[in-house]
Amino acid sequence: MSEPVLRIEGLHHAYGGVPVLDGLSLSVAAGELCAVLGPSGCGKTTLLRAVAGLLHPDAGSVHIGGQVVVSEGRERVPCERRGVGLVFQDYALFPTMSVADNVGFGLARPDATRVRSLLEAVGLVELAERRPAALSGGQQQRVALARALAPGPSVLLLDEPFANVDARLRDSLGAVLRERIAEAGVGALLVTHDQEGALALADRIAVVLPGARGGFLAMYDTAEAVYRRPCSVAVAQLSGPASAIEGEARQGRAFCALGEADAPERLVGDALIIVRPEDADFMVGEEGRGVGDAVVRRHSLLGRAWRLVVDTPVGEVLVDHAAPVAPGTRGTVSMRRGWAVPPHAPGSV
Repeated sequence: MSEPVLRIEGLHHAYGGVPVLDGLSLSVAAGELCAVLGPSGCGKTTLLRAVAGLLHPDAGSVHIGGQVVVSEGRERVPCERRGVGLVFQDYALFPTMSVADNVGFGLARPDATRVRSLLEAVGLVELAERRPAALSGGQQQRVALARALAPGPSVLLLDEPFANVDARLRDSLGAVLRERIAEAGVGALLVTHDQEGALALADRIAVVLPGARGGFLAMYDTAEAVYRRPCSVAVAQLSGPASAIEGEARQGRAFCALGEADAPERLVGDALIIVRPEDADFMVGEEGRGVGDAVVRRHSLLGRAWRLVVDTPVGEVLVDHAAPVAPGTRGTVSMRRGWAVPPHAPGSV
């Protein structure tokens, strides 16, 4: 991985004595998209504002493009000179300006060629003279992205950029976002509570959880690692639906009533086994490997499968099943794979 274009070290902040960020540190490389995933109130937006220069953190440092912009909680470089592009949840387009003028607003001098190139990149060149009110939500989002990229920033900050976009457009807009980030070679920090969007878009995911001293970085790794090898129950459940079953770990394996799972080598003794719904099976009326005396409580259609909520002697288990199963049906639950975490990791049950 290339040198980071954004490095955050030990960021602390509080509002009126209420802690919001607790020593948060992470880095983002050129061309990399990092998603910051966490529940409301954990400090995600505060993190973006501190990087952008819209607030001064109480402690910690921020480096952008190799330049120290915040050091020991003190501003070294003002926000307008940080080389940061911002995309807000509501897009914040200027309503009286055309699309082209919105995109060119942040340029030091008029550059019609640059504006046209960006509009072509986001597929809006034919709408250059329209006003924002005449655009769909997805089109406005692309204008906001082009405007943020226009000055050639080192870092792109995105605050819930798809929150106001129809669900069916999110995949295509996400693809545009990834292409532009890679093409421009910027590092992107995307704040979201959308777990599916984070997994689909991000190179790495920073999971931020609330703590007594503010939001802390619980895990920072690839999207696959966060989903398949989370460090705690809380991280697992933030990155997608999951069941947690009591078990025991030793020598890189874990054992519970549903079967065997992988485990970190260092984990020995009591453990919680994380089981994703797609890795669990429900067999009607069978008493084999796994937990018998399981009862389906309800089911719901996901589109590609049916999600079963199953009561078992070891707790509730979510199971993705090819066909609906009537509530009250008895059977056996087992798992094909899982991952063990410590029972008392921060945020665990």
